[in-house]
Amino acid sequence: MLLTKAEIRCAMLGGAASLAGIVGLVGVAIFALFPSSGASILTAVFEPYVLRVLRFTLLQALLSTLLSIAFAIPVAQALARQQHFPGRIWIVRLMAVPMGLPVLIGALGLIGIWGRHGIMNAVLLSLGAAEPVSIYGLSGILLAHVFFNMPLACRLMLAALDRVPAEYWLMASGLGMRRRSVFRFVEWPVLRSVIPGIAGLIFMLCATSFTLVLTMGGGPAATTVEVAIYQSLRFDFDLGRAVALCVLQIVLTAVILGALSFLPAPRDEGTTAGKAVRRPDGEQPGARLVDGTVLLLATLFLVLPLMSVVFAGLRSDLMKLSRESIFWQSAATSLAISFSAAVLALLISITLVRARQAVLLRRPGAPGAGAFFAAMGGASSLVLLVPPIVLATGWFLALRSFSDASAAAPLLIVAINALMSLPFVMRVVEPAFIVHKRRTQKLAASLGVTGWVQLRLIDMPALFKPMFTAFSFAMALSLGDLGAVALFGSDNFVTLPWLVYSRMGSYRTNDADGLALILGIVCLLLTIAGTMGPARREVLLHG
Repeated sequence: MLLTKAEIRCAMLGGAASLAGIVGLVGVAIFALFPSSGASILTAVFEPYVLRVLRFTLLQALLSTLLSIAFAIPVAQALARQQHFPGRIWIVRLMAVPMGLPVLIGALGLIGIWGRHGIMNAVLLSLGAAEPVSIYGLSGILLAHVFFNMPLACRLMLAALDRVPAEYWLMASGLGMRRRSVFRFVEWPVLRSVIPGIAGLIFMLCATSFTLVLTMGGGPAATTVEVAIYQSLRFDFDLGRAVALCVLQIVLTAVILGALSFLPAPRDEGTTAGKAVRRPDGEQPGARLVDGTVLLLATLFLVLPLMSVVFAGLRSDLMKLSRESIFWQSAATSLAISFSAAVLALLISITLVRARQAVLLRRPGAPGAGAFFAAMGGASSLVLLVPPIVLATGWFLALRSFSDASAAAPLLIVAINALMSLPFVMRVVEPAFIVHKRRTQKLAASLGVTGWVQLRLIDMPALFKPMFTAFSFAMALSLGDLGAVALFGSDNFVTLPWLVYSRMGSYRTNDADGLALILGIVCLLLTIAGTMGPARREVLLHG
C-alpha cells in the first residue's frame, strides 16, 4: 500500500483512536468490577454456589463439545463420500443456517419439537412411554448446543476432507481398502489434525453460552457462570457475587484462549495433480444407504425445529401483534441498535486495518511498531476474553455510581454489540483490503489517483461486497442478541429478542412464536443479503 506521509499519519491516528476506544470500553468495565478490597472477591469465588456453577459450566461445555464432534464426524464423512447426489449443496447450506440464526429462535424451535407438548414427546407417548422427555436442564442445554455447534463442526471437517488429494482415494481403491481401513488410514489422520481446533472453538462457545442456558437451563442446578452473573444482578442484586463471577469468567476465557493458542495447525495433505475427487468407497449400495440415512437424520434434526418456528409463528395472531405499539417500539429499537452497531463495527475495522498496513509501510522494524501492530489486531478479539455479559455488568456497576444506568443503555449496547461483531468483521474486511491494495496501489500511485477520487472510483467498487457482507452479518448478529440487553431491558427499553423472552416468561407462547418468526425472517434476509450481494467488481487500471 503506497501512501503519503500525511496519509500514513492519518491512518495511524485513526487506528490509535479506535484502539483507545476499545481498550477504554473494556478497561472501564474491568476496573469497575474490582471493589476496594480484593479479599472479598477471593472469598466469594470459593463459595459453594460459585464452585458449583463453575463445575456445571465446564461439564456442560465438555459434554456439548464431545457430542457435537461425535455427531459431526459421520455427517461430514457422508457428505464427503457422496459428492454428487441431488440436494447435497442444500444440505451444506442448511448447515450454515443455525450459525446465523438468533439463539433464542433456535431454542424456541427445539422446545416446539422436544418440549413437553412437542412432536417427539407426542410420538413417545403414542408408543407407550410413561414420562415425557424433559428439554429443560442439562439435557436441553446439550441438545441446543449440539443443534448450533454440530453444523459448524461438520462444515469445518468437510472442508478438511475435501482438501484430501484425489490420488489418496485412487490409491485406496487400488489397494481394495474397506471403509474401516479408509477411515483409519485416510480420513482419521485428516480429521485428527482439525478436531482439536474445532473442539476448542466449540468448548469456548459453550462455556460462554448465555441465551441458551437462560432459556433451557431450568433452574439453579443448570446454571453457567454468565447466567449466574445475570441472576446475581437482575434478581438478587448481590454485587459481590456478580463481581466474583465476572472475574471467574474472565479467568476461564483467558485459560481457554491460552490453551487454544497452543493447538497445532492443521496438517498439509500434500501436493496433488488437481484431478476431480472420486470416492469409490461411497459407490456401493450399502454405503449409499448408510450415508443417506445419516444425512436424512441430520437434516431432520436441523429442519424440524426451523419448521416448528415457522408453523408456530404462522398459527399466532400476527395481525394482532402488528397492531401493538410495543412491537413497533421494540422493532424500531432493535433496528436502530443493530444498524448503529454494524456501522460502528465496520468503521472501527476499517481504521484498524488501514493503521495496521500503515505501520508496515512506515517503519515496520521500529521499536514499538510490532507491539502496536499486534495490539490493533488483538483489540478486535478482546470480546472473546471479556464476554458481553461481563462488559455489561462492569458498565452497569460503573454507571450506577453517577447516574441511572438505564439512561445510557442504548449507547452502551450499541458499543458492546459492535465489539461483539468486530472479530467477524475484521476477518472479512482485512483480507479483501490487502488483496485489493496489492492489485491497484502501484497503478493508482503512478496515475496520481488519491483521496476521495481513489475511494470513489477504485476502492469502493472493489471493496463494497466484502464490506456489505460484514455489515449485514454484524447487523444480524446484533439484531438477535439478548446478552447485553438482558441487564438493561425494561418497560421503557425493549428490543425484539427481549420482547420474545418476556412473552415466553409470561407464558404468552403464541405471541412469542409470532415475534420469533418475524425476528428470524429479518435475520435470515440480512444473512442472505450478505452472501448474495452484488457481484464483486475489480477495478483494473490500464495505462
